[in-house]
Amino acid sequence: MTLLWLVVGILVLAALVVVGLVTSGRRRRPTPRPTPRPSAETRPQAPGVRTPDEVAAPESPAAPVTTLERPEGTASRLVRLRERLAGSQSGLGRGLLSLLSRDRLDDDTWEAIEDTLLTADVGVTPTQQLVERLKTRLRVDGREAGDPRAVLRDELLQLLGPDLDRRLQVTGTDGKPGVVLVVGVNGTGKTTTVGKLARILVAEDRSVVLGAADTFRAAAVDQLATWGERVGVDVVRGPEGSDPASVAFQAVQEAIDRGVDTVVVDTAGRLQNKAGLMDELGKVKRVIEKQAPVSEVLLVLDASTGQNGLVQARVFSEIVDVTGIALTKLDGSAKGGIVVAVQRELGVPVKLVGLGEGPDDLAPFDPGAFVDALLG
Repeated sequence: MTLLWLVVGILVLAALVVVGLVTSGRRRRPTPRPTPRPSAETRPQAPGVRTPDEVAAPESPAAPVTTLERPEGTASRLVRLRERLAGSQSGLGRGLLSLLSRDRLDDDTWEAIEDTLLTADVGVTPTQQLVERLKTRLRVDGREAGDPRAVLRDELLQLLGPDLDRRLQVTGTDGKPGVVLVVGVNGTGKTTTVGKLARILVAEDRSVVLGAADTFRAAAVDQLATWGERVGVDVVRGPEGSDPASVAFQAVQEAIDRGVDTVVVDTAGRLQNKAGLMDELGKVKRVIEKQAPVSEVLLVLDASTGQNGLVQARVFSEIVDVTGIALTKLDGSAKGGIVVAVQRELGVPVKLVGLGEGPDDLAPFDPGAFVDALLG
């Protein structure tokens, strides 16, 4: 009996040991981890499918598209010429008409007429000629002369030279481009006039190249580049302080190579050293003409400077053969007589007038429209 209980105890103990071993093995077995899903960065994408990050990210901005401006044509410029001049110059005309409409044209009246013309910068000699002709037609001929306004208009028109050729010579010969050399003192609006002239030529469907030969003024070169970009005109420029003649040469060379119609060359305008200016402009012109003749030398004058502008005109006429005049800032001056004075001084016509700050406020000079504006 004792032996039987000993055997049963051994069996129970053995069973407990086996159960303990099985349970311990289960606790030590590692729990399998779930297989990770591929991330958006590593997951292969089907063609044309963007990741969420790509969808959220803003697209790179497209390069800005430059829209070229279309300059105004000549017709609309002439309309504005009449309007602007009528608003700024009519004081002169009204003053003259008031004096000429008096019942009695005595010496005091004629003296007042002379003073009015001189104040308007017409100049001494042209003033004397105009007064003598008016005296003959109004005082001597009397009523047979006709309406004082019509007589004054006719005489002012004759004073301006209505038969002068005011066309800009912008066309070359023998397949070469026309070359316009623009000269004038800094501060007269010279570089701006070059930019505005380019717009006139573009409006006439001409191809244009600009030469930035005022190389000592970085602001002038940058300003010209801006004018060119607005209408799709190339600007040839050199390093600051480089030889102006070299830049002018390169501009003409590029125009010849590309078959361009017209080259417009901006030049320096330093009057402090007249000898230096003469040498520089002379060199620029000589170098240009190794490739193509200069078809136009355009002198830019500030109308508001009055008789002082004549001093500048004389200097430049001694340096280069000026063929035409561009009068800027004419709308801001009541001294419209400078048109007469400068033409008499140089013996060349006013071809362009600047009438404001707008990009198309440059127009061909029309003597008839100018006189009508003077008379209001």
